[in-house]
Amino acid sequence: MLQQTTVAVTVPYYERFLTRFPTLQALAEAPMEDVLAAWAGLGYYARARNLHACARAVIAAGGFPQDTTGLRRLPGIGDYTAAAIGAIAFGVPVVPVDGNVERVVARLFAVGEELPKSKPMLRQLAAQLGDEQAAHARPSDFAQALFDLGATVCTPTRPTCALCPWMADCAGRRAGTAEQLPRQAAKRVRPLRHGVHFWLTDHDGYVLLRRRPREGLLGGMTELPGTEWRDTPWAAEEALPLAPMPADWRPAGQVRHGFTHFELTIDLFAARVAQFEAAGFAHPIIGLADEALPSVMRKCVRMAAALQPAS
Repeated sequence: MLQQTTVAVTVPYYERFLTRFPTLQALAEAPMEDVLAAWAGLGYYARARNLHACARAVIAAGGFPQDTTGLRRLPGIGDYTAAAIGAIAFGVPVVPVDGNVERVVARLFAVGEELPKSKPMLRQLAAQLGDEQAAHARPSDFAQALFDLGATVCTPTRPTCALCPWMADCAGRRAGTAEQLPRQAAKRVRPLRHGVHFWLTDHDGYVLLRRRPREGLLGGMTELPGTEWRDTPWAAEEALPLAPMPADWRPAGQVRHGFTHFELTIDLFAARVAQFEAAGFAHPIIGLADEALPSVMRKCVRMAAALQPAS
């Protein structure tokens, strides 16, 4: 959960997740839809799908592998996560390299090359730190100390160098460039994409939903029926024929949402019918909080539900 989410946001999700899936066995046996529903709002939903697949793989294998090679074979576990689990859980003498550790290493060795090109060099230099006797003797403590050093002392701006145990050895500090490291490549402008989605309700207080394909962006999540997301805006006369069924469709607002690689604008249309005659499934409006709706769809729901007339 913490790979792409702040601690403040994660804690209540983590507590609810453990209450719902208290054991690895419970998580492995749970339907994917339940796991996605518990994850809804955290974003990067491939993490939830990989977590579910990983739980099943570990149960099938009879337990966690205790070396980084075996850990990397598990779904969703890459170099960083394998090293973090190996060092912290199993005492493997490796150094996990997250953003905090990259910053510490870049400053300590005055690495001037921009990220992400400098990542391989930073991993090599971090591994050199792990060759020290203290790191080999207590790999869990060493890894977590590096995390904390970057988070609380060697901070992105205004680092408190006077408190750093490596102050005298820091090449970046000696060169007067520590605060500018690691250097970041200029961010690319994210392209804007456009879609149209439809809030269709009936007189019994249900809304029509559909499930996204298992693979791809937001795979397996629930959404309001809608068009594809494309580079050019949709005209109403172009989008309304793609609505789930004929109805008195009215504009209900516009939603903006940012993904990692693009921005999305959704034009929302709403209608109310006596009964659904369209593909998808009906869900009580009052129970949508328990459905696996990604953040972008929750924005649409909040906007449309505010316009929902009383029954």
